[in-house]
Amino acid sequence: MFDFAFLIFSALVLVVCVLVGVAFLTLLERKVLGYIQLRKGPNKVGFVGVPQPFSDAIKLFTKEHTYPFMSNYSLYYSSPVFNLFLSLLVWMCIPIFSGFFSFSLGILYFLCCASLGVYTVMLAGWSSNSNYSMLGGMRAVAQTISYEVSLALTLLSFLVLIMSLNLLDLKIYQSVVWFVVISLPLCMVWFVSSLAETNRTPFDFAEGESELVSGFNVEYSGGGFALIFLAEYSSILFMSMMCCLLFLGANFISALIFFLVGFMSFLWVWVRGTLPRYRYDKLMYLAWKSYLPLTLNYFLFFLGVKIFFFSGLI
Repeated sequence: MFDFAFLIFSALVLVVCVLVGVAFLTLLERKVLGYIQLRKGPNKVGFVGVPQPFSDAIKLFTKEHTYPFMSNYSLYYSSPVFNLFLSLLVWMCIPIFSGFFSFSLGILYFLCCASLGVYTVMLAGWSSNSNYSMLGGMRAVAQTISYEVSLALTLLSFLVLIMSLNLLDLKIYQSVVWFVVISLPLCMVWFVSSLAETNRTPFDFAEGESELVSGFNVEYSGGGFALIFLAEYSSILFMSMMCCLLFLGANFISALIFFLVGFMSFLWVWVRGTLPRYRYDKLMYLAWKSYLPLTLNYFLFFLGVKIFFFSGLI
């Protein structure tokens, strides 16, 4: 009973820490974008604008909830809740040494949760019963499914190398040299695919305000919009963490991992402030004509290296 209570307590602490991290990631983004655009960013609330994310959260959750007359009421309100729930649930596969869920199928669990996130966006776009929402939802589904293929193949390449589905084994195999040194192109592919997975600039077609007003979340306001917003930034933090685990050492017990995750999250903001939106047909071309052959070739190369190594041992 004590173990179960400790497990629940650990999960709650992790969720609270992720939500606080999301709050300050939004502050980091607004500050960095401000300096990129030669302005200050939020600096009026409290000490240099530090409490700004919390005042934004209070404002969003106390605003009036709009209810589109023709929408599917139950799905319309439950989609953002499930979206945030899935983006927090995927954090449970991060192994923490305090007796948390460090199960041996962590990578499989990550792929399952990442795939389920597509349905919430699709239902959010469909249930609003708006043409703009529907188009945004369809774009998001096509984009996410396309780039999940390259993400899965990148993961498979490392699964062949470490011959395990446990995230803890990544640390053992990177004790001498980080994987980013031996597979820099795969690291680039992972980063760009993560941008597409999280619907971020330059791949924010699901929310393209120049053509779709605001995409699948156009009818949401107040709390519903805040939940979608939190889910997106939680996914950004998680994909940054996965990038550090796969390519940058995966040292869970070092303080360096927090700086690396912060740096990877900063890259998301930097890309948003630098690059314009891509064209949709070019996005699909990039996924299927460039990244799929590259990741497949890397997968076959790692497979060949592993087979050659084992045959040499035998």
